[in-house]
Amino acid sequence: MVSSEQRRRQLAREKYERQMQARAEAVAKRRKRNTVVAAVLAVLVVAGVATVAGGVFDGDKDGKKPSAAPSPSASGKQWAAEPAMSIDTAAKYTAKIATSQGDVTLSLDAAKAPHTVNSFVFLAGQQFWDNTKCHRLTTKGIYVLQCGDPTGTGRGGPGYQFADENLQGATYPAGTVAMANSGANTNGSQFFLVYQDTQLPPSYTPFGTITGGMDVLKKIAEAGAEGTTGDGAPKLPVNVTSITTAKG
Repeated sequence: MVSSEQRRRQLAREKYERQMQARAEAVAKRRKRNTVVAAVLAVLVVAGVATVAGGVFDGDKDGKKPSAAPSPSASGKQWAAEPAMSIDTAAKYTAKIATSQGDVTLSLDAAKAPHTVNSFVFLAGQQFWDNTKCHRLTTKGIYVLQCGDPTGTGRGGPGYQFADENLQGATYPAGTVAMANSGANTNGSQFFLVYQDTQLPPSYTPFGTITGGMDVLKKIAEAGAEGTTGDGAPKLPVNVTSITTAKG
């Protein structure tokens, strides 16, 4: 015969076992959810936000998949097709990104990425990026500052897209400038600046090198990104005043 005390202990043990089972199931679900979230973030970062209809990261901090068509730019400027080739691919081109946190200067590789540099020079000449913000900073695993979307949402672009270039053996060490995208051949206006060696698949057209302003990028990176994932808007706001280019 089971005494009341034994019954009480049995019920307590069964309750404890149910609690442990529920806790184990909760942990398993949380781990599975975190794994899925991590995988999604990795895909967004590696796929990029064009976010990129222009984006590296076609996935912005909100994790939403952008539509295939880019949103109208803040300046209202949109073009139906990639600009006609107007640069001299044998010449050297430079660019200066003037921002609220300091200037970043670039050397553009017109020989290896002619269409990309041609588009960059064209958009700069149209003041497409004037008074816009760099909307994305990544500080964990991938170390880039992403700019080039006049809407500031990670979904904006110039209205046209163009093909990838210079991907054979592409790597992304500190100082690389590359196009963000939402898949193969979806380059638009968004680009990213690599401030620390970053491992990415050769899917993002590298088209230049940072020649000055790494201290500016590191200052921005040290301030961190919004949220807890290391992928969001820079805590230190970065507004692009203008982007200008020069030949020679």
